[in-house]
Amino acid sequence: MAKENWDLAAVREYGNLEFLARQLVEGFITGLHKSPFHGFSVEFAEHRLYNTGESTRHIDWKVYGKTDRLFVKRYEEETNLRAHLLIDTSSSMYYPEPGYGKITFSVLAASALAILLQRQKDAVSLCTFSDAIETQTQVKSTPSHIHKILLELSQLLQRPKPQKRTAVADVLHEIAERIHKRSLVILFSDMFDDLENTGAVFSALQHLRHNLHEVLLFHVTDRKTELEFSFEERPYEFVDTETGESVKVQPGQVREYYQERMKSYYSDLKLKCGQYKIDFIEADISEGLDPILMTYLVKRSKMR
Repeated sequence: MAKENWDLAAVREYGNLEFLARQLVEGFITGLHKSPFHGFSVEFAEHRLYNTGESTRHIDWKVYGKTDRLFVKRYEEETNLRAHLLIDTSSSMYYPEPGYGKITFSVLAASALAILLQRQKDAVSLCTFSDAIETQTQVKSTPSHIHKILLELSQLLQRPKPQKRTAVADVLHEIAERIHKRSLVILFSDMFDDLENTGAVFSALQHLRHNLHEVLLFHVTDRKTELEFSFEERPYEFVDTETGESVKVQPGQVREYYQERMKSYYSDLKLKCGQYKIDFIEADISEGLDPILMTYLVKRSKMR
């Protein structure tokens, strides 16, 4: 679904976030029926992709005949997963304004994932954070619990932009200590922490993996402006959304330096995620939610 169709105006039009998220999920699953993944969406709660080398005893040959892909029957005791949805709510996540920004994208994506998890009878927790953990729910799979999570997410869209910095590294270390059972950790953040101290962020991500958690990092950006620095060539006053510091400059004066710094940081981040076996997904807010949902389903299918 295109960006302009699922901003805050869409939430208001549909009446509430939960209804909109369910519509997004239904549209996504309908789309899968028409894609090479036909059969994957309908039965993902009961099947997982076959891993080379394992027993063929539970392969569902009927599904193979329809999809030409090997799926293993997954029994009820195997389906339960514990998933933690982490959303960065610092000031930079409210860019660009008004109405639609990285926080809106993240909230809608997290809402859709919560509904997908509920359909699979998986347990879900929501954690929001900026310079510290703000909200952390219990890990449950009941409809009332999912409804509570969606209400929490809806409130994020209604509140004014906070003036808070992010502390991704500190929060991830704390989360790693709080989660006592192996889980899937799904993080939505622009990762705009201390760019001069990237080692702290890398250490925190490694901490999650050291504790045996699976991690999906959705790197949420407005790619056109934040990574490519694509602005018209005229005077601007650029304001740091988290510190309030500002500088007056023409984009051409700093574009090359800015692009090099950002490219270096995110290349290092992607490299470290690869080393730690963390799924790093570039989530450009100008794109729809389907890539987010598909990435989750593929990851879910690979987990036992």
